[in-house]
Amino acid sequence: MVYSILSQQHWVKLQVMKYQLPIHRSTRKCLSTLTTRSTYILSWRCLSSSKRYSNDASSSLDPSKAGNIAHTLRQDQQYARPKSIDTILAHAGLSFSSLTISGPENSPLCPPLELATTFERPPDGNYKGGYVYSRMGNPTRNLLEKVMAELETTTLIATESDQAVSGASCAFSSGMAAISSILLAHPRCHVLLPDDCYHGVPSQLENVMKMHGVTYETVDMSNEQAVRSKLEEVAQYQLRRRIHDENNETKKENDVSNLMEDFGLVLWLETPSNPLTKISDISSLSDIANEVSALVHLPITVAVDSTWSPPNVTQPLLLGADIVVHSGTKYLGGHSDVLLGVLTSSLRTSTGRKLNEAVKQIQINMGAVASPFDCWLTLRGLRSMSVRMDRAMENAMELSVFLNEHPLVAKVHYPGLCSHPGHEVASKQMSGGYGAMLSFEVEDERTAMAVAGAVKTLRRATSLGGTETLIEHRASIEPQGRTTSPPGLLRVSVGLEDIYDLKVDLDSALHVANAVCERQAKQMDNNTIVRDNSDI
Repeated sequence: MVYSILSQQHWVKLQVMKYQLPIHRSTRKCLSTLTTRSTYILSWRCLSSSKRYSNDASSSLDPSKAGNIAHTLRQDQQYARPKSIDTILAHAGLSFSSLTISGPENSPLCPPLELATTFERPPDGNYKGGYVYSRMGNPTRNLLEKVMAELETTTLIATESDQAVSGASCAFSSGMAAISSILLAHPRCHVLLPDDCYHGVPSQLENVMKMHGVTYETVDMSNEQAVRSKLEEVAQYQLRRRIHDENNETKKENDVSNLMEDFGLVLWLETPSNPLTKISDISSLSDIANEVSALVHLPITVAVDSTWSPPNVTQPLLLGADIVVHSGTKYLGGHSDVLLGVLTSSLRTSTGRKLNEAVKQIQINMGAVASPFDCWLTLRGLRSMSVRMDRAMENAMELSVFLNEHPLVAKVHYPGLCSHPGHEVASKQMSGGYGAMLSFEVEDERTAMAVAGAVKTLRRATSLGGTETLIEHRASIEPQGRTTSPPGLLRVSVGLEDIYDLKVDLDSALHVANAVCERQAKQMDNNTIVRDNSDI
């Protein structure tokens, strides 16, 4: 509680004296019996009830003055209970009236869209902390960044603990632009990548970052011992290489003060993973990274792609990660009409603070900034994300159970199922639910393509996080030679439709696909028989 009972009583009495409000003996009695839980509620009830016992005094207080006094009293009072993340989402972009063109009074509830690319320079030639050029800063983009930093670092369940924002965000033109900025912030970077993740990340590493000295290898992030061994192996190798570098022969073995400027090691997590929904224990892996880092005196960055698990479901920075990335195109925007990425660095870790400075410089100097309109659309999407995610996750849970029991489905991947190998970690880590992404496997690639071809309510498309349910055959869209998805796997981004419609559509598609494949098999058998008879 912000105030003790005694100090709260004193505060109320001071306000009563300050504004010469009438106070009855019932108010004093209430003040003396306030409890910690109801301090604020009872105090205001007391003030309001006092008017009923003093008609002469209350008649002199006109309605407008009463409104102004009540507003001032409430503004002076700190929150007894911090706002929950659902409330922060519902008000995304609405609470920062200082950034609106009309100022703090009569502010528009919808945040304005600022499209200006340049801003007027003062007569003395010195910009006084305001905006200069939109690549460097834009009111709409900065508003989104401020909201995202708050979302990533505010506890999912409101408590009375310190709620100071402990993160800093940067919005980029796409999720991949955001990811590239993390890698560019690490010189001579080596990345430990999950063995199952969004194929765009290894594609960027292989096709672009490799030319700039970035290397990578994969590891099963659900195997913590394997992660620890790999981190130790890579870190010790780089440490030996740094110490015995030809240009640093005179260095003592324990002199590694400049190692972070020479080499970057990134532990890249994606949880749930795309498309097999593997779960990585962010807290445990962050602890392992910190232990190895302390052992070999080499900074290790823990980066989490949490696109499948937005802030009202999982908050990686509160679990020990240094930086978290989202493709805002997905759940943050939520309507399949935004192209945007956002990074949030932790200000609680030394690595996170250094990354924040580096990433901000990359954002400004490389210029891959999010457009004001996409930022505005994302802010609009955030205001409905809480209810969208609730509905989508409810549908995903019911649909995964349905598919898990379907005779034509071989396997279902969804962390909400008790049979999922990462269910226990997901239950602990995904405080807001199990997400709205799932995948399932059928007999083979032919059957999977037939299922996708037979759907009518679901839509065949890539991406995810919109209001509509999408289905996609992943193996056929992944780069040749780097395909990780099983051939019979279909990924589903569950939307907001009526769950009965989704079940009926998938059930019909599964049976149609089965009939098509069985008929094709029979025709092939008949053709074989005909050929065999012709040879006799």
